[in-house]
Amino acid sequence: MLVAFSVAPSGTGRSDGSVHDAVAAAVKIVRESGLPNRTTSMFTEIEGEWDEVFDVVRRATEAVGAYGSRVSLVLKADIRPGYAGELDAKVERLEQAIDEA
Repeated sequence: MLVAFSVAPSGTGRSDGSVHDAVAAAVKIVRESGLPNRTTSMFTEIEGEWDEVFDVVRRATEAVGAYGSRVSLVLKADIRPGYAGELDAKVERLEQAIDEA
């Protein structure tokens, strides 16, 4: 399964509204998980089995909770049994289709 998620605190008390410290704590947990992952400016994607992926998302969300009084979690999952390596393969198929168009 692939999961794209974004997690951020609110109620941080920071005058600039920045959440980069909290996001860094979450991304560190994802990277230390050993699961294939990618972080962009808006989301972190992670690939693995249901239980292991959601364990990482839960721990990342809990880490962000230390930075504010509330946590917002946005999550999208692509559940496709029997497939692995889709973190890169989906993008490769897209690029190939663009080249052929």
